[in-house]
Amino acid sequence: MSDRNVDFVLRTVEKRGVRFVRLWFTDVLGNLKSFAISSEDLEEAFEEGIGFDGSSVEGFVPQQESDMLAFPDPTTFQILPWRPETKGVARVFCDIKTPSREPFEGDPRSCLDRLVREVDAKGYVMNVGPKIEYFYFENDHDPIPVDNAGYFDLTSTDVSTDLRRETTLMLEKMSIPVAYSYHTSAPSQNAVELRYTEARSCADNIMTARLVIRQEAFANNMFASFMPKPLNHCAGSGMFLYQSLFDHEGNNLFWAPKTQNDAHLSELAQHYVAGLLKYAPEFMLVTNPTVNSYKRLISNDVVPVYATWGRKNRTALVRIPTHKPGKHQSTRVELRCPDPTANPYLAIAVCLAAGIRGIEEELPLPKESPEDIDRMSEAELERAGFKRLPRNLSDAIKEFGSSELMRETLGDHICDYLIEQKWAEWDEYAATVTEWERRHYYAGY
Repeated sequence: MSDRNVDFVLRTVEKRGVRFVRLWFTDVLGNLKSFAISSEDLEEAFEEGIGFDGSSVEGFVPQQESDMLAFPDPTTFQILPWRPETKGVARVFCDIKTPSREPFEGDPRSCLDRLVREVDAKGYVMNVGPKIEYFYFENDHDPIPVDNAGYFDLTSTDVSTDLRRETTLMLEKMSIPVAYSYHTSAPSQNAVELRYTEARSCADNIMTARLVIRQEAFANNMFASFMPKPLNHCAGSGMFLYQSLFDHEGNNLFWAPKTQNDAHLSELAQHYVAGLLKYAPEFMLVTNPTVNSYKRLISNDVVPVYATWGRKNRTALVRIPTHKPGKHQSTRVELRCPDPTANPYLAIAVCLAAGIRGIEEELPLPKESPEDIDRMSEAELERAGFKRLPRNLSDAIKEFGSSELMRETLGDHICDYLIEQKWAEWDEYAATVTEWERRHYYAGY
């Protein structure tokens, strides 16, 4: 931690009259947690950490091991623009440590940080740009759409236009630049694409964006939902992750001239994509962590159900966006399976681990998926060598539980907790009688 960054934060707090500082972190499942300290205690927090009861956080520690320390990261300090300017409130993300000041193995942010440091030692810097889809509804208990607009529509009935603008302005006040915001395909469905940044900062930005989106919706008497599939017969919401590796001099390592590869992918990028394809079934419990996640991943023309890659085919798991001529730095790959319920720290960590493993194993890039893949039968897809992704949460848990890479990447604490909690979620879902069952079976036998 740089003394210069700490000094800047302390001076800003004094100059701007900040009264409270909220310490932010996430639990294993990606829920944002926070407690506030007085600005007078911030300097001590940087030096010694702030103690809190870790047993009160889902997935952290049992009661007999409850003492934990939150160490603020000064580079994440931001004044909350929706709070009063007088006696204002700021936030700072924290790394969670044990009383002996060792990184806590159940802290998702520390998990990603460890992996980023390991990859940095190999000469790579990961950059990620997320596109987050979500719905605006009338309230928080019934998914009632607030418009009937479609993709890129701009109409007088699209009440979310002003709300997207206010959300973008609020994010920019939090130093999170927005590349695009727009109405997407389903009624009341919207999207915001954040500009790419280093992996850990990207995860911080996703956590902040989810809060700001909901905060602005609440302020306008609406509710923002990140549920992957809240409506039948409509597209679901994804959290697409655009990924690239740079060297320490700032060169994009994914680009290659077309004479070497039609998709402009370097050999290193091809290995990276092959790693994503090979290990996707193992990491999808992290990128798609709920029962509802797999209601979105059904055969249609916009979401992946097989481990494929392509350039124009949006059913591909990994899509290679076309970059403008001369814009080599923008070469990237897009992972299309994640959804907004994922813990972004863990989701980015498993993507990076899979890609790096692909590089280390020198995995060959499989053949590109055909553009008419959505018209191929399952038997034809299997004969072509395309692997089916998990169909439901149960399949994802089994793949994750048998993965050496996931346990090596996330550690025993996070892996064991996820497996236990997600089996409980699946068992509860499997035992719940749904309206669909009543319609089909109640009077049928």
